[in-house]
Amino acid sequence: MIRIILILFLSFPVALCAQTYQQLSEKAIEYIEMDSLSKAEELLLQALKLEPKNAHNALLFSNLGLVQRKLGRYNDAVESYTYALNIAPLAVPILLNRAAIYLEQGMQDKAYVDYCQVMDVDKKNTEALLMRAYIYMLRRDYKGARLDYQRLLEIDPKNYNGRLGLATLEQKENKFREALDILNQLLVEFPEDAVLYVARADVERDMKHDDLALVDLDEAIRLAPDSIDAYLLRGDIYLDQKKKSLAKADFEKAISLGVPPADVHEQMQQCK
Repeated sequence: MIRIILILFLSFPVALCAQTYQQLSEKAIEYIEMDSLSKAEELLLQALKLEPKNAHNALLFSNLGLVQRKLGRYNDAVESYTYALNIAPLAVPILLNRAAIYLEQGMQDKAYVDYCQVMDVDKKNTEALLMRAYIYMLRRDYKGARLDYQRLLEIDPKNYNGRLGLATLEQKENKFREALDILNQLLVEFPEDAVLYVARADVERDMKHDDLALVDLDEAIRLAPDSIDAYLLRGDIYLDQKKKSLAKADFEKAISLGVPPADVHEQMQQCK
């Protein structure tokens, strides 16, 4: 038994080196699907080293970026996606993947450039429209956001995120009735969606309809007991109403769900 194990161990590196570019690439995909990410990365790097000028390396670099992103190595992932784009500069899926990482890392301007490049290639790409509109919202460029949301909803009128984003835009521009109309329609279609109840409650609070907002927040918490946004918003409303003990309980619940205590320190002080 010992002899067999030794033979297998000694022969394994030789067999691995003998694998072709195609075999290494296919095996890497299998490991990705099995969530064996470190092994997948190893095989992808071996394939790239084996044939560094292969035209299919854009795909390999893209898969490598996916693996590194899953491993939480975002800088490495961006580098891999960039190598892929050097080979295939108009590859929409790769541009979208790199843009998503840029956005996760707070690099909004770089993400914006990638989403614009996607739109140059595919003017009906709903993901690029949605995320570019989101970036416009972050920049408070509401005109740009509206144009992208409208374009998105022309292409896909039932797009959930597009409609929710447009409702948020209407709220930010103090068009509360328009925001409510969108949210009410969404709730007809998705009556069990806690996110929508929180969104409507936020609009109702802006309209000074705190009682209606509290009803929606109670429903949101019933549907999703771990809804941090619901507890935070309800806590703020209770604090405005001088119901300090109720507000404190909601802020403490939000902390128990993962909100850093520093984020609600001021509110907790007001609850005393």
